[in-house]
Amino acid sequence: MKVNKGNLMPARSILVSGALLLVFGGLIFFTRLSSAQTPDGRPRRTGEATVKPTPTPATVKPTSLPPANRVATPTPTPTGVDRIAPQLGEPPPPPRLRPKPTPTPEEFNPNDPNILRINTQLVTLNVRVIDRTNRPIDNVRKTDFHVYEDGVPQPVEFFSKEELPISYGLAVDTSLSLRNQLQSVIDAAKTIINSNKRGDETFIERFISSDKINVEKEFTANKDDLVETIDNLYLEGGQTAVIDGVYLAAEHVAEYKKGNDSDRRRRALIVITDGEDRHSFYTEAQLFQRLREEDVQIYVIGFVNELDKEGGFIKKSPHDKAVALINKFAGDTGGRAFFPQSLSELPEIASAIIRDMRTQYVLAYNPTNTARDGSYRAVRVTVDDGPNRDKRIALTRAGYNAPREGAPSPRGPANRTGTTRPGNTPIKSP
Repeated sequence: MKVNKGNLMPARSILVSGALLLVFGGLIFFTRLSSAQTPDGRPRRTGEATVKPTPTPATVKPTSLPPANRVATPTPTPTGVDRIAPQLGEPPPPPRLRPKPTPTPEEFNPNDPNILRINTQLVTLNVRVIDRTNRPIDNVRKTDFHVYEDGVPQPVEFFSKEELPISYGLAVDTSLSLRNQLQSVIDAAKTIINSNKRGDETFIERFISSDKINVEKEFTANKDDLVETIDNLYLEGGQTAVIDGVYLAAEHVAEYKKGNDSDRRRRALIVITDGEDRHSFYTEAQLFQRLREEDVQIYVIGFVNELDKEGGFIKKSPHDKAVALINKFAGDTGGRAFFPQSLSELPEIASAIIRDMRTQYVLAYNPTNTARDGSYRAVRVTVDDGPNRDKRIALTRAGYNAPREGAPSPRGPANRTGTTRPGNTPIKSP
């Protein structure tokens, strides 16, 4: 059978048109299906399928602030150093110096053989040089001195001869045994005070018995105050405690400005007494043990003429015991003792004490014996003869105690401050 080709053309056109309609119809169907959500958020039903809306984040309600304060503040965009890391094209944050970590301290081992131990125990000596007539000599060189500790020569590491300020105490015995010499005691003390130079400082102690040891005037450079204190001294009864008075006064001088590295003043103690110790808390051994630990020179004016000179076959007389004690005060500390025979000697004695305290040499050495065992070390200083073979004598303290940690010192009477007098009338010498 023959097919007429002219009839096929309309049929093809109809088929193509129908296919295009089906494609566009399907596109419209799927487009409407995907947009089934309505603008108000409610689902639209399409046949039997229900399309649920996509959940949105919950809105955070503002705090219960007043309506006027509920103003939204836009969050600033971090820039520069506020960011964790700078963005490309921005300058880096400024550098910050980090502290050096503290190293963990190592535990100290005293037995470590790698530890270098250095002995710094410097022994200082105040040395007076005199001739055979007890006149001071002031032209001695360093090389003329020779220092010995327990007989062993010591190298002199420091030498000086200069006039330094003096800190000294006046310890005055005001017991009734000095009733006939009180005015002489006052005159001698005032002569010494009036010889003070600029920078000198003095304190005044009054002692009788162990419970009557008072600081009448603390360290001061004011001569008027010191003289007034001396003028107000008075006598009082009691068992004289010379050893206690010297012990506390020397300790007070030694501790004054102690530890001040810039203070190089000399320290001395001038004691005015008859030297008769009747009852002290400290023993002689304890006193001289203490004096060996301090670099305080002691000068004594001893009014011993009225003490009893009668003694027994074994026991010394009060006079001889007092002289021996006074000489030991001075000899062991590098000071000097004076025993006036008349009142006319007092001005010269006072001048000699001041001259001796000022005309001195300072020597220092590191001991070759480095043991810190608290033992007593005897010290001796010699000086070469003068240009014309003139004999020259060096005077200094007799020795010292080597340091020892934790050595307790005995407790005794306190050195009290104050000038409160008892009700009795002050006793002055006639």
